[in-house]
Amino acid sequence: MRPLYLSLPQRLALSCAAMAPLMAAAAPGAQEGQASPWALGIAAISKQQPYAGMDRETRVLPLLSYENSWFKFSGLGAEIKLPRLGLNDKQSIDFRLLGRFDMGGYEADDAPILKGMDERKSGFWMGAKATWRNDVAHLSADWSADASGHSKGQRFGLSLEKTLRFGPQLMLTPRLGATWLDKKYVDYYFGVRSHEANAGRAAHTGKAGVNTELGLHSAYLFDRHHSMFLDVGVTRLAKEIKNSPLVDRSTENRVLLGYLYRF
Repeated sequence: MRPLYLSLPQRLALSCAAMAPLMAAAAPGAQEGQASPWALGIAAISKQQPYAGMDRETRVLPLLSYENSWFKFSGLGAEIKLPRLGLNDKQSIDFRLLGRFDMGGYEADDAPILKGMDERKSGFWMGAKATWRNDVAHLSADWSADASGHSKGQRFGLSLEKTLRFGPQLMLTPRLGATWLDKKYVDYYFGVRSHEANAGRAAHTGKAGVNTELGLHSAYLFDRHHSMFLDVGVTRLAKEIKNSPLVDRSTENRVLLGYLYRF
């Protein structure tokens, strides 16, 4: 999850990072060893954040990705692919090391409720991911920590997804996920320190919580080079986040529409 708002340049970079996992899935010949490792495109993202008084925002952004058999880069993230564990002909477990620049945080002028708050900075996150691939669905688990030390937080996520193919061109991938956010993460981004409290914003200490997400990714492949994708997702916020005086929503949502050209 990236629930936090920034200045305009940071918001644009954040949106690119949010789209990174979608690029490989939408591209024709995305499997290892097929087509070119490079893809270039454009997308529009529309997001509603949970902070009180914050308007929905829509941006149009460029997309760039590169992937080979041992390395993947897209948006603001990179992955190192470790050796795959083959269980049998139909099952395997993939292991990867992760690094991503998560443009979380906010400035005091991003929303009226944030006026008088100290800046919350973005960070560089590092971690690991394992994915169990089988004929029924793909189950992934990932852990990451704020290596930049701003929030000093940690996150752990579980996700389940299944790709359904309708002929050679159309793919639909429903997903269900849950992300645990530790106390330091929630307190840094949703807490209110004593010197930040005022008559309309009580002091608040964040606690660990779990966000849940339901989403659907669809991709239409025109040919080996051209494709379009649409991704929609709704995240139900943990009660520990909803309890923050900075938040006036129980959910946040995101819509992505894009085009990709794979070289």
